[in-house]
Amino acid sequence: MSDKICYIIGAGECAPLKFHPEREDLVIAADGGLEYLKAAGIRPDLILGDFDSLSYAPEGEEVIRLRPEKDDTDTYHAARIALEYGYRHFYIYGGLGGRLAHTIANIQLLEHIAEQGGRAYLVGTGETLTVLRNGRLEFLPEAKGYISIFAVNGPAYGVTLTGLKYPLDKYDMLGSYPIGVSNEFTGQPSSAETAEGSLLIIFHSNNGVLPIANPF
Repeated sequence: MSDKICYIIGAGECAPLKFHPEREDLVIAADGGLEYLKAAGIRPDLILGDFDSLSYAPEGEEVIRLRPEKDDTDTYHAARIALEYGYRHFYIYGGLGGRLAHTIANIQLLEHIAEQGGRAYLVGTGETLTVLRNGRLEFLPEAKGYISIFAVNGPAYGVTLTGLKYPLDKYDMLGSYPIGVSNEFTGQPSSAETAEGSLLIIFHSNNGVLPIANPF
């Protein structure tokens, strides 16, 4: 799998944009996320949306204007384009803190990307979300605060949690029971793993700094 990364910036609550895209990376402004990129001095490769979050419609070859009446969100549409371009590693900013419906749509997007063999992080100012599918995610000892883990899109089988306050060993987790809510980091290396199925993982992050050993 390629190491190239797609950064999508939406119009919601946004953590500081401290990333430095490499040549093969893709930066997409989804509607009002363009203003965050301008403030950070980062040039987008694509700008798309119906531009209801902006007071103007940008112009240029890199602009894709979407109809307001559509079946997905601007952020979801941006990710679909990146997936078609071959990207499987995503950081999504500005996807939390707005309308609850948009947050849920962005969580669905995390699962969609995982189904395509990728991984995405929905980065907030205080918390970050990701979906882990049939795999393992390792956290650094510096990780602090709470971590919550839920089965999504059906049961998750063989869930193992290590290094956390409340460990699990090959547990079959159901989406209808919140056994994974409000676990805690302990200052040790820790991990979450599922043998089969998807886990929504919500963990503390300090202004977008992710305490993860190997994000992808």
